[in-house]
Amino acid sequence: MEYPRLTSRRNPVVKEAAALAGSARARREQGAFLCEGARLCRDAALSDVKIRTCFFTQEAAEKYGAYLEPVWKLCGQAWVVDPPVAQLLSSTKSSQGVFCVCESKGVLGEGLCGFAPQGPCLILENIQDPGNLGTVLRTAEALGGFQVFLLGDCCDPLSPKALRASMGAVFRVGLAVEPSARRLFAMLAGAGYACHGAVPDREARPVASVDFCTGWHAVCIGNEGSGLTQEALALCADRITIPMGGRAESLNAAAASTILLWEMARKGGRGHD
Repeated sequence: MEYPRLTSRRNPVVKEAAALAGSARARREQGAFLCEGARLCRDAALSDVKIRTCFFTQEAAEKYGAYLEPVWKLCGQAWVVDPPVAQLLSSTKSSQGVFCVCESKGVLGEGLCGFAPQGPCLILENIQDPGNLGTVLRTAEALGGFQVFLLGDCCDPLSPKALRASMGAVFRVGLAVEPSARRLFAMLAGAGYACHGAVPDREARPVASVDFCTGWHAVCIGNEGSGLTQEALALCADRITIPMGGRAESLNAAAASTILLWEMARKGGRGHD
């Protein structure tokens, strides 16, 4: 099939797509985000993400045609772009020349709208590193069945770096944004969840002692540098910690999340009342 060609970096369609890669504000205003890479674009298509537009170089079409087939079938418009246009759209050093503009609706939810207990929850408060966030989402998908809430002022999970680090998990993990700790914890409590605040404190309760097999549970992890806010800690049922030896005082958010998610999954993660 022949697709129309875009040759100018000044084309409004190109400029609008490029803005999505560099601006969280543009992503919010357009209700869309930009995926880069053959595998990530294919993952979006196979995960039922609505794709508005696809851009690809002629070389990419020849090299990654098998990856692009599901994208071409679902996108509203596809364009062949010249290499200089691909360079403008790219946020990587070695671009594959494949991009798609996707709708954020259906990927990001708001609070607990329509939420019903289905499994364990992870609450991430004020996480700022998109690489950490993407890694956590990838782990949550790998261990299965987790609902993830972004609390407070977290980085954008639909930024290019977070998307790459998640390896497509952002499309499939139940992901919701809630700015208010009080509202989120109240809704979780109303749904029957016990919320645990993870802290680097040797006096806190060791995570291995928590009975995740009974009832519904949510674990809350805080900012990479300052941890959980006092407001969030006050709303948690208890404080839990990952016991550490040697001189280590804490783990980064991604490492701590991996251990906590594993511990929840290992014990079943969801209640059997």
